[in-house]
Amino acid sequence: MQLGLSSGLRRQENGGLLTLELPTQRLRRGLYSHATVPWALTRSKQSRVFYGRADALQQVTAYRETERAWAVQQAQRNGRYDSLPGMLLVTDMTRGLEPQVTWVDRDGKVGRAEMAGLAWRDRQRLFTEGPDGPEPLWLWLTEEGLPMLPDRWNAVFRLANLRCEEELLTARERETPRHLRTAEVRGRVPWAIPHGTRHSFALFMLIVLNDLVERKYGLTHDQRRDFANLFGDPWWLVAELLGHADVETTKEHYLSPVRHMRLESILAFDEDEETADGADDSESRVTGLFARLARETSGIQDLDALMDPHPMPTNRDAGPFDVDGGPA
Repeated sequence: MQLGLSSGLRRQENGGLLTLELPTQRLRRGLYSHATVPWALTRSKQSRVFYGRADALQQVTAYRETERAWAVQQAQRNGRYDSLPGMLLVTDMTRGLEPQVTWVDRDGKVGRAEMAGLAWRDRQRLFTEGPDGPEPLWLWLTEEGLPMLPDRWNAVFRLANLRCEEELLTARERETPRHLRTAEVRGRVPWAIPHGTRHSFALFMLIVLNDLVERKYGLTHDQRRDFANLFGDPWWLVAELLGHADVETTKEHYLSPVRHMRLESILAFDEDEETADGADDSESRVTGLFARLARETSGIQDLDALMDPHPMPTNRDAGPFDVDGGPA
């Protein structure tokens, strides 16, 4: 989930990654690393750069060294890979802008293809020879050590949502189907979907990029226009990060909870949102902004507030945004 939140990848893009395609090239200061989304996994069929936060990538590394490693060991001991149909054992991969992968199948037939051009159904067949036998190159595995199909993430999120309901709702409240619950009850539990991580990423980047342009550079209206002509405005930059060909798609479908709000209103902070000594604390300011948006907009969930055992009183009575999810 954290990788999706920090990268904005689609479910199929995230779910179809191989272990050797994770971001490793660190940006200056090391907070983010970047890699390339293979074009075969994207809707536009064009490769693009994506970014992953260091803490999210650390979680992925921990998963590979614990749960994933255990699942692979169990599969090897039980011989699940020995008779797996369609296995392609990778023997070589070239470097460069367009890496080529070479493999040998069960019958000893050699194959070769561009790595970025492999669809997710072909990718789940790729294995490498490990110290204890074949290992999947597919990043996300089931408990049986087999590639987890991208649409299985829906079930993962649903089970997590149900666990939250077990903790935060009474037995009587849980008996009522979710779509028939009152807004007050629905508003007390988070409800996340895989695509919601992408919406959260879009909203986060829109706010941060606007904050950067407005406050760090202190641009006037004319200077901001020139900046946009040279580098693109924040809407355009977010659209590019999401892989949208049309910025209107970003505005219409991914940021609908704040579409009705003027950007000046979004970035207008009250005096009590400034730091005590008047300093310009960007992190605190942005965190406060998300909390305010969650209070004032029915389409955004503040998970910290929802999970707080001693929440502050609020006038908000709207439930979570069922389609888009919210920032976490």
